[in-house]
Amino acid sequence: MLTKKLIAEAIGTFALLFAGMLSIANDATLLGVAFAHGLAIAVMAMALGTVSGGQFNPAISIGLSLTGHQKWSDTLAFIPAQFVGGILGAFAAVAVAGQAAMSKVGYGAGALGSGVSVGGGLLAEAITTAFLVLVVVKVAIHQKSVLGGLIVGLTIVVGILSVGPLSGATMNPARALGAAVAGGTWANMWIYFVGPVLGGAVGAWLANYTEDLRPKPMPEGATN
Repeated sequence: MLTKKLIAEAIGTFALLFAGMLSIANDATLLGVAFAHGLAIAVMAMALGTVSGGQFNPAISIGLSLTGHQKWSDTLAFIPAQFVGGILGAFAAVAVAGQAAMSKVGYGAGALGSGVSVGGGLLAEAITTAFLVLVVVKVAIHQKSVLGGLIVGLTIVVGILSVGPLSGATMNPARALGAAVAGGTWANMWIYFVGPVLGGAVGAWLANYTEDLRPKPMPEGATN
């Protein structure tokens, strides 16, 4: 069963890098790039969510374990699978588009925008990932919504539209690592690990904390 989960996590992360990097190489505009990433996660989560939970992101996996939603043994197994899937997806994108096209767009790697400080980029990655993990926990776990995958994908769209030009809006260490390995671009890489992991932990905690605010069902026979 674990093997199937690991394959599912690798496939989903592969799809994210493949679609995301090619959308950047194809000059799909910020809106197009945002939807390419978001829809890749949405369709993979809805296709493979029943296998592994459809996380495809170490920050999400860590956030879930920190708040008791997932065993640490699963998270520690998922993360390498996500990294491998992301790296393979990145190399597949390069193989399709070609080195020249990918080089022009920096291999779609996370990068700070003009005038954006390291602190600003770190904050952007942390906040957007916090929102992402908050949505994952609230919608996919607490509410168990059948539209959870789509809503999580749309959250990624929002994150890229808001801070994509500023920090790259990777919101995902596997997304950042895959592009970096394929293109050899390592500038400020720590931001794309630390920011999402910290933000993911905060988002998962906030999701659990606000869960206590839900109205509790009244016992049978109770009256107002």
